[in-house]
Amino acid sequence: MRSNFRFKAMNLIHRIVLAVTGGRLGWTAMDMPVLELTTTGRKSGQPHSVMLTSPLQEGAVLVVVASGGGDLRPPSWFLNLRDNPEVEVRLQGEPRARMHGRVATSAERERLWPLVIADHSNYADYQRMTTREIALALLEPVG
Repeated sequence: MRSNFRFKAMNLIHRIVLAVTGGRLGWTAMDMPVLELTTTGRKSGQPHSVMLTSPLQEGAVLVVVASGGGDLRPPSWFLNLRDNPEVEVRLQGEPRARMHGRVATSAERERLWPLVIADHSNYADYQRMTTREIALALLEPVG
């Protein structure tokens, strides 16, 4: 749980930057598009939104990394997505879109992970910080 507070603080700051700049700043971070992911809480049933980066896109599919900053436990958004894959995603200048989120299969992760860390070594650093295998989630358009 070492990074939970830091993660929440970074998300709050990110939302403040978006609000203060009217969305002119904050939709990219470390050369990655930023998205707002809204999941349904697996325990509460309530919507929860989080700002994430997508280090890789394949067509209309967005890849997000459940790194949690290298925490020993996967982030809540990932557990929510795993248990209820119907999500909403908002990208810069676009309305919220319904998407289907799913955990990448072992074969998909094996193919995608090297592509993710080739340009974004921070994720490799997070993997070294934890004993769990950091999962990838794929956000796919609905319909």
